[in-house]
Amino acid sequence: MNEPPFFVDAAKGEAIPLLVSLPHAGCEVPPEIRSRFFEEEARQLPDTDWHLRQLYSFVPEMGADLLSGRFNRYVVDLNRPKDGTPLYPGRSETELVPTSTFAGLPIYEEGDEPQAAEIEERTELYWRPYHRELERRLLNLKQRFGYALLWEGHSIVSFVPRFVQGKLPDFMLGDVEGQSAASELSDAAFQALGAGPLEAVRNKPFKGGFITRKFGRPDEGVHALQLEMRQALYMEEMPPFPYDKEKAPAVAELIQAALVAFVEASYKNL
Repeated sequence: MNEPPFFVDAAKGEAIPLLVSLPHAGCEVPPEIRSRFFEEEARQLPDTDWHLRQLYSFVPEMGADLLSGRFNRYVVDLNRPKDGTPLYPGRSETELVPTSTFAGLPIYEEGDEPQAAEIEERTELYWRPYHRELERRLLNLKQRFGYALLWEGHSIVSFVPRFVQGKLPDFMLGDVEGQSAASELSDAAFQALGAGPLEAVRNKPFKGGFITRKFGRPDEGVHALQLEMRQALYMEEMPPFPYDKEKAPAVAELIQAALVAFVEASYKNL
């Protein structure tokens, strides 16, 4: 593979100490992998964080880089630990290389699931390059500003009984129960999200995935937040999963306000 397994929309204008990461926005699947998908629903890639690169397209104009996964989470999940350690012990989760959809349908025919050697190969090809790029860019920000801010952008269908009963909240901000970012920064972003008409909650039902937990180390100068949100806020949740040009701008505006609050709080408190 000659091209990197990620996209970078580079910052424009005056730089700020922020990196925005969209690990589940990727839609590409190598043909040799897609041909093995067993269920028609799996071939539609229903668990993709659809259109996030478009929704977050304002980020470079803020002065921050936008890093996005290029390949779908069914190829390898960039937001899972490579050793398979559970993020939420006792709760259902999908794997580093998922074998079932959020709806519980098999991705591969029984007996054709990826085995250890294939999982390691996918990890080397897709997972490691993304994590190296994250680390490199965060280090550059730390060297330039003395600290770095990481924002993990995600989206999910409104109802996922496999993980959570009932309808999900609109915005779900995670700081790993206060461990991945200074409280002043997390508070500022949360208040901005909650200032609009949409419901905002913190650390429930999701408190931050592997990337937020891995890189969010305030004592080492990196503050990370994860924003999960309902896809119905900005798109239709049924195939072909179209972007809603009427709803999306207001949602993008709220996210941008939260990012601005995150950055400005860092100027005041770090």
